Amino acid sequence: MSTHQNEIAIVGAGIIGLATAFQLQREGRRVRLIERGGVAEGASYGNAGAFAFSDVMPLASPGILRKAPKWLLDPLGPLSIPPAYLPRILPWLLRFWRASLPDRFARSIAAQSALMRLSARTMDSMAVDAGLTGRIRADGNLQLYESEAEFAASLPGWAARASEGIPFEHVRGARLAELQPGLSPRFPIGTFTPHWQTVDDPYHFAMALFDRVMANGATITRADIVAVDPAEGGARLSFADGGTLQASAAVIAGGAWSRALAAKLGDAIPLETERGYNTTLPPGAFDLKRQLTFGGHGFVITPLSTGIRVGGAVELGGLKRAPNFARSKAMLEKARAFLPGLRVEGGKQWMGFRPSMPDTLPVIGRSKASPRILYAFGHGHSGLTQCAATGAIVADLLAGRAPAIDTGPFRPDRF
Repeated sequence: MSTHQNEIAIVGAGIIGLATAFQLQREGRRVRLIERGGVAEGASYGNAGAFAFSDVMPLASPGILRKAPKWLLDPLGPLSIPPAYLPRILPWLLRFWRASLPDRFARSIAAQSALMRLSARTMDSMAVDAGLTGRIRADGNLQLYESEAEFAASLPGWAARASEGIPFEHVRGARLAELQPGLSPRFPIGTFTPHWQTVDDPYHFAMALFDRVMANGATITRADIVAVDPAEGGARLSFADGGTLQASAAVIAGGAWSRALAAKLGDAIPLETERGYNTTLPPGAFDLKRQLTFGGHGFVITPLSTGIRVGGAVELGGLKRAPNFARSKAMLEKARAFLPGLRVEGGKQWMGFRPSMPDTLPVIGRSKASPRILYAFGHGHSGLTQCAATGAIVADLLAGRAPAIDTGPFRPDRF
């Protein structure tokens, strides 16, 4: 057994694990990252690169339930479940439906809004301290609608955002063209959220944070963790090769792979896997002014330092199925129609696994097996956005402090 009683072990070196490590280091804690693959090579590698602090609407909503039957008929549409996977995911879908009921939906908006406000504050602070501010753009986001009916259907969501103090502007005509020249006329209306931010490239952003965490004295172990157990003085981590490591505490931040570790600790957490697809086109493929969201089609187009990224949509299909890159192709064909000048040659396809909870809220809190084992996963589309806040909450919990927000909505046993 390797003993590191003065270290906190963080299982997972994606953006959540890295931000948690950084926040712990700010308090003088020593951390050890444990990663089964490459650093930030999961969902942290190929996401849309947004700090979506205004995106407080849960995926589990009355609106999506009205759209879902139509979407599910299209295997390449915004929401897809492979037929063979449907029996396995039925319990998750039932919880998803319950989370969309009006009272639970309202509670999820309130919880997500509180976490997003904390996320904005903590990200500002972390970016300054970690030297990351030069990698952040503040160009806003433009949500686009194809019809007056689609725009009208979006208004209750914007009213909910307004009640949380989120600024936005509905735009048409010359103002719309100013925000993004070259749009297809099929999109006559948009909503601009000015405080939306994006990073230069999510992988480069994560690796810059990793470099800072390592410079601050972190260590990293390359290993596949098969179990995390309570132990005297902390936690014991067991490796697939038979080795073990003992630490003063453990944080499970393994994204879509976290469910199995939690189950071995007695925590039955209904984590599911969204498979996200994108294509990154070369720089200069289009003069994209800011991130564009095509909500009716379930994808976004983002300007990055490494090119133009076209991706999104939801495929609930688990960790083991082969990628279906026809989904990437379908989004790219739509993007070419929506931005007629877009050059689609030379793109690089990608698929990654998003860890998703039925109520769209992450799991942040202690395992019932031990107060020295904490969870930080299940952020769905918001891992990059919420990473700094998640790390701050974990640091508070390990220090015995009350976090800055009520963490009850994120507790592991809420289901």
